[in-house]
Amino acid sequence: MAFLITHFYAGGTDDQYQAVLQAAHPGGALPPGQTYHAAGPTDGGWLIVAVWDSRDVFETFLHDTLLPALQNTKGGFAGPPQERTAEVTNLVVG
Repeated sequence: MAFLITHFYAGGTDDQYQAVLQAAHPGGALPPGQTYHAAGPTDGGWLIVAVWDSRDVFETFLHDTLLPALQNTKGGFAGPPQERTAEVTNLVVG
């Protein structure tokens, strides 16, 4: 089942997002298993939304790719995000 995750970084900026994006999505491509990625400024910070094929695929990406990449990323977000997740029951694509 598809898996939705959102990350909100209080006080986050576009520059911080760009640093993380380059680490998480080298070359600008989505990682395997991620079907959707959107991000932008919102009241008080930066919001990132992603849809994955499954929670397991996301967890593999998180532990094998994202967290190791962030250890070497300068200029990224400070501290952990506020996170929300959901199993997707309805996904409409244009």
